[in-house]
Amino acid sequence: MPTISIFKHDFESFLTDPKRATRSVSLEQLEEWLMLVKGELKGHNPETGELRIELQDSNRPDLWCCEGIARQVRIKRKGRPAPYPFLKRKPKSDQRVMVAPGMDKVRPYVAACTARGYRVTEDGLAQLIQTQEKLADIFGRKRRTVSIGLYQLAKIQFPVTYDLVIPDQAKFTPLGMETVMTLAEILMVHPKGLEYGSILEDHARLPLLRDAKNQALSFPPIINSREVGEICVGDEDLFVEVTGTDLPMVILTLNIFAVNLADRGANIEPIEVRYPYKTALGKAVVTPQDLGKQRTISVKTIEQALGQPISTKGVKQALDHYGYEVSAGKGNVKAKLPSYRQDLMHAMDVVEDVAISRGYGDFQPVMPAQFTVGGLSRIEQLSDRSRELMIGLGFQEIISNILGSPENYCSAMRLDETEWGRMVEVGNVMSLSFSCLRQWIIPSLLRVEAASSRAFYPHRIFEAGEVAIPDPSQELGSRTDTVLGAGIAHATAHFSEIHSCLDMLFYHLGCGYTLEPLVHPSFLEGRVGSIVAGGTAIGVIGELHPEVLERWQIAVPTVVFEVNLSRLTALL
Repeated sequence: MPTISIFKHDFESFLTDPKRATRSVSLEQLEEWLMLVKGELKGHNPETGELRIELQDSNRPDLWCCEGIARQVRIKRKGRPAPYPFLKRKPKSDQRVMVAPGMDKVRPYVAACTARGYRVTEDGLAQLIQTQEKLADIFGRKRRTVSIGLYQLAKIQFPVTYDLVIPDQAKFTPLGMETVMTLAEILMVHPKGLEYGSILEDHARLPLLRDAKNQALSFPPIINSREVGEICVGDEDLFVEVTGTDLPMVILTLNIFAVNLADRGANIEPIEVRYPYKTALGKAVVTPQDLGKQRTISVKTIEQALGQPISTKGVKQALDHYGYEVSAGKGNVKAKLPSYRQDLMHAMDVVEDVAISRGYGDFQPVMPAQFTVGGLSRIEQLSDRSRELMIGLGFQEIISNILGSPENYCSAMRLDETEWGRMVEVGNVMSLSFSCLRQWIIPSLLRVEAASSRAFYPHRIFEAGEVAIPDPSQELGSRTDTVLGAGIAHATAHFSEIHSCLDMLFYHLGCGYTLEPLVHPSFLEGRVGSIVAGGTAIGVIGELHPEVLERWQIAVPTVVFEVNLSRLTALL
């Protein structure tokens, strides 16, 4: 979860009327307010006033900054959100961003605005940089989906062009460097080019933002120009742009920056972006833009979820105090999120905001009406027994994430375009490294083995954990099973060695099994078998294919088995 740094005096300034002296906020009061944003105070430096806050909600990127937290507190205290008139303002005729043809194949979308009348302070600059980094790295998936640029507006002449250029023909001095470099040199030499260059691989032409004077502003999503894109304390007028591959996310990111700067006193001016191709919002898109849509929620649904009666008026008041635009009807409310939020996906999201706004202390605790005795389920009993036996056989237990990447669970195992390669994928992921659920446990063992090459051999490891298996017969299209996987790695590891361990495991579990021939892409042909018990295939055992070991950079032979404990439980 995101952890941010803010300064106490900066936070306090947002909660005080500009005409009055800033009032100090106690840490006890701050911790109470942090419940509004699902935040937790992790540290406080009394000398500098720095606060470390961990936020428990990854769906609210607007809260990953001092401005966002203070805004939510301010709305609760005042009972209504502040208006942002720039969302309805028309852009100036000369303030445009022109998108070049062909950009839809590289990095198709851009949003921009200007912020005038705010002199950048030391605290403000720190928050701009932190918000830029958090949004680009977490919300923007390491800049693949979203990246942000800030510039000195006074040095820019409109219209700005979002262009495609040949890497060796465009050059400028990037941030952090003293010399002029081409885009190709930036990718090869600059730290940001080395870190994020893979985003633009396989493209012959690369993105470049330039103004009407043909002055380079930045090389999105890699680095800004030092001449225009270096913001310092004391700068007054800013140009903000966001580029990316997802238009709603690009606009939301710009909206967050726009309201943050507006909260600091800036006058936000929209900019029209003109595309040579169609987008979901047309060819001419004005940004910032409110993309929120009204949604009707039954009050009965809210009452059932929270377990106590709440009037329509009470629901409306709670949502008003949390920043929604709300109108009450007969037995329902029509709710719309503010422009800097797009996290309303289900009625339960509204229910949660009602509960947070009212305060969890407002709900009356109810004692359980029934008395029950808990205990381990059969599958957990079998899992624990299997762990004890594997440890007794000389194996060391590992614990891995169920989330991972298709590269590890499929490609590295030679399972592309095979039945074994089907996985449950996560929608709207924050990181490609955790974009799917493992469909078997062997890759988790290999990940640990690949990182253990300096440890003395032999290696004997196992894991008992959950996997997600696609299953059309299930209501959600998949099922969760508990499986046991084990692996042995050393210079002379062979099938018989892992087979003897499987024999001992099943003997002590009191279950018989047989091995049947199997062809599996991850294993050597003729040295792999299907584990069958009670006429049902419950696992696989064999010697891993050399190509699999090479892809994992494992230098010794490795033998493994995997047993589906959920299926085995039904047989015992």
